[in-house]
Amino acid sequence: MPGSVSIREVAPRDGLQNEDPVPAAAKVELLDKLSDTGVRRIEAVSFVHPKAIPQMADADEVWAKVRKSPAVRYSALVPNSRGAQRALAAGFTEVEVVVSASDTHNKRNVNRSTAESLDDIAALIDELHRAGASAEVIVATSFGCPFEGDIDPKRVADIVDRVVADGADRIAFGDTTGMATPRRVADVVTAVRDRQPDIPVLLHFHNTRGTALANILTAMDLGITEFDASVGGLGGCPYAPGATGNVATEEVVHMLEDMGVDTGIDLDALVEAAALAQRIVGRELPSGVLRAGPRTRLVS
Repeated sequence: MPGSVSIREVAPRDGLQNEDPVPAAAKVELLDKLSDTGVRRIEAVSFVHPKAIPQMADADEVWAKVRKSPAVRYSALVPNSRGAQRALAAGFTEVEVVVSASDTHNKRNVNRSTAESLDDIAALIDELHRAGASAEVIVATSFGCPFEGDIDPKRVADIVDRVVADGADRIAFGDTTGMATPRRVADVVTAVRDRQPDIPVLLHFHNTRGTALANILTAMDLGITEFDASVGGLGGCPYAPGATGNVATEEVVHMLEDMGVDTGIDLDALVEAAALAQRIVGRELPSGVLRAGPRTRLVS
């Protein structure tokens, strides 16, 4: 096991995007609360057309009011050049773009084929680099697609080859509907690492089928030390049936802390943030640590 793991908190964007719209003030409160937990990376907002994702319509307002912690790296997701321009104008220097390994999911998401999106992303990477920002390419449906079923790891590796050649700074693999298993994780990571051993890799797991923590452990065995997680287990994908259940950040931290793997995150503060998220969305969230309470975490 590695001595430390980096977790990017994605509830403010990926989590709230899948809920009924909540007020901007509540989003700001959650972002500020998360910034005080010790987490070092937060996906803050998405600059997308409000008709496509109305939950993110107030991204500019939210970001303007957030208390930016100098200890946190904040990033934004963008779908196109217009979104990238908004993110850059707002001051973001870490920007994410997404493409699906599945053509069907990509068309449902952005109304383009995977190949067409890769051409768009090449231009976006250039645009971001000219502005001094980094570009992370997220490959959604990397471990399976709700429309097409299995995704060949070679197809994922081909996509990574393309975006690395186009200048991507980082790669993330999205388990869009929780289809990943330890075997699938090993297949994808190995296929990519055999060709691109040096590109930084982050994995994003959903817990739809209860395999997220096992997948994280498998990835750690393969040398991956960067993961997305969402406080309370908020999240999903509006373009994929059954895409519920991002892995809960506090469950990941609970497990890793007990294993002696450092995350730099205060679990008690994280559970308080999860409770806030639960109040904001007005429903019980799936996190087991949130239900049990942080003080039970090391009781044998």
